[in-house]
Amino acid sequence: MVFVLCSPPWQRFNRQNQAAQLIMNSTPVNLKNARGRETARSSLLGSTSVRALDREITLTRVLIFLTLIASVFATVDVGGILVQHIRSGQPVAVLEQSIFIFIVTFLVYGNLVYQFTRLGHLHRASAHRPADINELRPVFSNRGRGLTVLVPSYKEEPVVIEQTLWSAALQVCPDRRVVLLIDNPPDPSELKDQHLLDTTQRLPGRIERVLGEQAERFRLAYRQYQQNGMVDFRYETQRLSGLYKEASRWFEYQAKQFSINTHTDRLFIEKVFNEPAAMYRQHARLLSTRFKNKKSVILNREQIEQEYHRLMALFEVKMEYFERKKYVNLSHEANKAMNINSYLGLMGGVYREREQGGELLIEDAGGEPADLVVPDTEFVVTLDADSIIAHDYSARLIHQLDQPGNQRVAVIQTPYSAIPDAPGMLERIAGATTDIQYIIHQGFTSYRATFWVGANALLRKEALEDIVTVSRERGYEVRRYIQDRTVIEDTESSVDLVDRGWSLLNYPERLAYSATPPDFGSLLIQRRRWANGGLIIFPKLLRYLFRRPRNAAKISEGLVRSHYLTSIAAVNVGLLMLFTYPFENAMNTLWLPLTAVPYFFLYGRDMVSLNYRWSDLPRVYALNLALIPVNLGGVFKSIQQGITGELIPFGRTPKVEGRTAVPRVYVLAVLALALWCAGFAVVDLAYERWGHAMFSVFNGAFLVYAITHYLGWRESVNDLGLMTDASPEAVTVQPQADVVIELKNQRTREQQPVLVRESLLPVENASPVYMREHSIGMQER
Repeated sequence: MVFVLCSPPWQRFNRQNQAAQLIMNSTPVNLKNARGRETARSSLLGSTSVRALDREITLTRVLIFLTLIASVFATVDVGGILVQHIRSGQPVAVLEQSIFIFIVTFLVYGNLVYQFTRLGHLHRASAHRPADINELRPVFSNRGRGLTVLVPSYKEEPVVIEQTLWSAALQVCPDRRVVLLIDNPPDPSELKDQHLLDTTQRLPGRIERVLGEQAERFRLAYRQYQQNGMVDFRYETQRLSGLYKEASRWFEYQAKQFSINTHTDRLFIEKVFNEPAAMYRQHARLLSTRFKNKKSVILNREQIEQEYHRLMALFEVKMEYFERKKYVNLSHEANKAMNINSYLGLMGGVYREREQGGELLIEDAGGEPADLVVPDTEFVVTLDADSIIAHDYSARLIHQLDQPGNQRVAVIQTPYSAIPDAPGMLERIAGATTDIQYIIHQGFTSYRATFWVGANALLRKEALEDIVTVSRERGYEVRRYIQDRTVIEDTESSVDLVDRGWSLLNYPERLAYSATPPDFGSLLIQRRRWANGGLIIFPKLLRYLFRRPRNAAKISEGLVRSHYLTSIAAVNVGLLMLFTYPFENAMNTLWLPLTAVPYFFLYGRDMVSLNYRWSDLPRVYALNLALIPVNLGGVFKSIQQGITGELIPFGRTPKVEGRTAVPRVYVLAVLALALWCAGFAVVDLAYERWGHAMFSVFNGAFLVYAITHYLGWRESVNDLGLMTDASPEAVTVQPQADVVIELKNQRTREQQPVLVRESLLPVENASPVYMREHSIGMQER
């Protein structure tokens, strides 16, 4: 058995969050949720006590020690074979054994990286204390800093975008703007694409209007408070209690406007509406209880001001959209990084539109009337259009950045979790491999080796300005804050930031969730993209690591970062060699599988803590076996780019109805791998190579399982073109080429404004935009 679980499942040992406290005249008060128990940060995982965390820390240390002991004895065995080959003068055997030792060494290296990062995560979880309401108050009321949430989108379904926009709009942070960066073609030729674009453009304005009505009520209440010459502190405390009840009722009402059709809908309603509703209702009850208390403890003037600012900040938000492809002088490179870069390059400026030769340009207004004003802000959140963030995501991350010692933190994030309760097996198991990344990334922070994970992150604009580069595209100047040299642009930007003295931080709570591809075809596109680029970035990492100052901390950082960038290539190439070459004598030692026992034990233990089952452990193993050709495809793309210098097209993960077709070459590769294992097992048994025979039988069985349950036999036959009716209709998705969008025959400026807050539909709190747009489209058809 080898370490094919390349992305080890990471447990989230979640400490019970400390109850939110409201200090009234220095008297702390514990908040409970509606069920009377302390509020847990995540419904995905149960909470774990400090004592349980200490036990897990001890267990991890013991298993690290056992892994090292088993590795020493395995080294003695395989090293002894190498020495024998050297002494007997067998150069082929020496080369064979050396290759085997290299493969096994890297697998054990990955095993230990997992266990050490798990240990680092447990230490961070044990030390973490969530900020209470009093510590977060300055964030709620500190105006003038500004937060811009950028949501890049390309032909996403409106219902997906709307959920993301709602979660972004309801962040509790003053002076915030949410900008939907629409990357759809600006002048679509097909009616369905035009309808999709129009519906998408209406989303921000409609959400802002719904929030604006509620914000005005709290602004009016605050103005009435300010007009009072004498403040009745008892009355204002009671009034604030009533206002918080009103806010809670609003969240409860909004939750009822969305139907629950999928597990994503359920999480969206829970995180964006139900959890805030319970929190504000409990806060209202606390204020009301304190008002009736015989001790008559009430809010003072400063606390009353803070509470009013917090209430207004709940609903005051600017919602806009922006389309870079309308303008010929902005980048049209087909990737998410340049979509974000185009808007970042405009921040802090005032612009006007100008037509030139039938094309539209955007340029500095130069004192003339402006068509577009883009304020600069201290913080920027990048949020994928299929992600959902918790209500207090921005407030908690900004508060963490404000702590002493964090002035040079450029990126803070909560590595996203998979949306729980997926209905299909593949989506659930793929979600497990996403969830397990949480702990490894939390452990990365323990070794100063955090990588930016692009689905969600809060960035300092100042840090982005420090790594910006300027180049030219089609004769126009283009600013790159996030490098798009590879399709894992956030990873390369992480190296750029640390190279300039910035650091990155993973916040130890689960505050973000993102969708998981539901079928193997779409999962293939996502995972192939993830596997492409690490080898290209690795030389830049080495230059940083060998640059002064050199110290012990850089060694541990380098070991962790290097594994992150090279493991997909090294592990999958090594496994392929183990499948296709017997390594006759080397695989007969029992110490090698024993080095894997601690790894798999912790793997399964972590999966159970993540609300998966022990039986899902072999399913994850099977999925990773099936992904070997996919990962190798991404690695070969990196090598191709390194040789030719040509950028690899950005393969967007498709969100389409039905099944995404699996390219024929990958179906054949997985089938061939299974057949090869079966054939090799027969040959191994004939030649009495018992170790490799067991290896071939074991992995061949898991590959058959993967084909049966993940690719599907009938679907595979259909994707191979042998039958056309073997499965439900599949959609073939090609990576988007790096093309320049022609901007001729555009709609006029009046028909297609730059930043629109006006909805073309009347405001009705009773239904989301997508549901109404869908019904309108059906009526039209």
